[in-house]
Parts: sequence; C-alpha cells; structure tokens
Amino acid sequence: MNERACRVCKRLVEEGNECDVCKSTDLTNNWKGVIMIFNADSEVAKKAGIAVPGKYAMQVM
Repeated sequence: MNERACRVCKRLVEEGNECDVCKSTDLTNNWKGVIMIFNADSEVAKKAGIAVPGKYAMQVM
C-alpha cells in the first residue's frame, strides 16, 4: 500500500497521478494518520472540511 496524499484536499490516492476529488496533481508520500469519512454530513467531516466520503490523511507535510 503506497498511497499518496493530495496536498490540496488531503484525499488519499491509491492509483494515478491525480486526486479524484479536487483533480490536483500535487500529491505527496509525506503524510500521517488516516481518517475515513462515510457520511459527509457528519460532525467529523464538517470539522475537517471534507465534503466527499472517502479516505483522507490527517496531516500532510
């Protein structure tokens, strides 16, 4: 598992060179922690600023 994190929205990208959510190509291997969002209307998603369910990095360096 060599996921890269999008520096713009923190979405974890498994394949390709483009973020599925924001279409950025600014990806990095330097990230920490994982947050899984199943419901974009949840309090956790709102506090994290996440609008699309999925797997996100908690911190991107």
